[in-house]
Amino acid sequence: MNSNSKNIAVLISGGGTNLQALIDNEKDINGKIKIVISNRENAFGLVRARRASIEGIVIRDDDILLDTLKDNNIDLIVLAGYLKILPKSIIREYENRIINIHPSLIPAFCGSGYYGMKVHFAVIDKGVKYSGATTHFVNEYADEGPIIMQESLEVLDSTAEELQKRVLEIEHKILVKTVKYFCDDKLKIINNKVVIGE
Repeated sequence: MNSNSKNIAVLISGGGTNLQALIDNEKDINGKIKIVISNRENAFGLVRARRASIEGIVIRDDDILLDTLKDNNIDLIVLAGYLKILPKSIIREYENRIINIHPSLIPAFCGSGYYGMKVHFAVIDKGVKYSGATTHFVNEYADEGPIIMQESLEVLDSTAEELQKRVLEIEHKILVKTVKYFCDDKLKIINNKVVIGE
C-alpha cells in the first residue's frame, strides 16, 4: 500500500457478501476499508466488519451520513447491497467516486424496483439466455451511471435462487477488480464511458 492509498467506505443493507469479498482481498487493493455503514441495524455485514476490526455503524439520516463520510476522509464509496437511494448532496460531493454493484447486465433488469432477488426472478420470468453482474459509477438516476465492468453467464435452467448464487460469484470478482482499478487510478471517464488504463 503506497502513500496514495484510498480511504474506502462500504455501504450495506444486508448480509454483506460483497463486503466480505473486499475484506478478503484488501491486501491486494491500494486502499483501506475505513468504515462500514448500514441503514439497517440487523445487517449481518456489520458483524463481518466487526470480525475484521473495521468500524461498523448504523446511519439512517442523510446529513449525518455525509458528515461521517467527510469526517473519515473517504475517497471512495462502495455500495454493496445498499438498498437506499443516496441523496443528491452525496452524489454531487462524491461525483465519480461512488461505485455500485448490480446483479444483472445493465441496462437489462435495472432501475427502480430491480434489486436483490427481484432481479433474478425477473430474469427467469423473461426467459433470457444470459445474465450476469455490472459495476458502475453512481449518478442521480438509478443504475444509469457509466458502466465500469460486466461479466455474463448462461442462465441455463437455473432457479432464481441458483442464479443468485452463480451471479454472486461474478459480483465478488468484478467488484474487487473494480475497486482495485479505482484505487490504482486506472479508471477514466471519457464521453460518459469508462476507460480502464494500464
